[in-house]
Amino acid sequence: MPETEPPAPWEYTLSIPNDPRAVTVCRRTLRLILTLHGLINLVDTAELLAAELISNAVRHTTGPAALRLRWSGGVLRIGAWDADPEPPDPPLALDQLTCAENGRGLALVRACSDVWGWQPQSRNGNRGKYVWCQLATA
Repeated sequence: MPETEPPAPWEYTLSIPNDPRAVTVCRRTLRLILTLHGLINLVDTAELLAAELISNAVRHTTGPAALRLRWSGGVLRIGAWDADPEPPDPPLALDQLTCAENGRGLALVRACSDVWGWQPQSRNGNRGKYVWCQLATA
């Protein structure tokens, strides 16, 4: 049986305004991108993770934001950039989730992704942060 070459790396960035409707736009765009790249098995989890990251960016900041998707080496990285350089609040422990009214987003990201993190960003005079998570296909 001939060996197939691994899919080539790709990256997409979707810039969005600070508008709660942008979360839906990001979810639908992510679903389309992953489907077109043959990664349908990642769609549901990736959509949940992207929605949590983007909704945090829109809810807790006042400036623009961006959804970033990168595929490389069998790993999908989903990230949200926003203009606020302050770190995100740490995720709640799983036993705190049932009582909490807020703060469940990053706990879901931590529970559903292989790894997550954040880093401050400074580019072209713009400051902010990038919160990301990764999903592997295998």
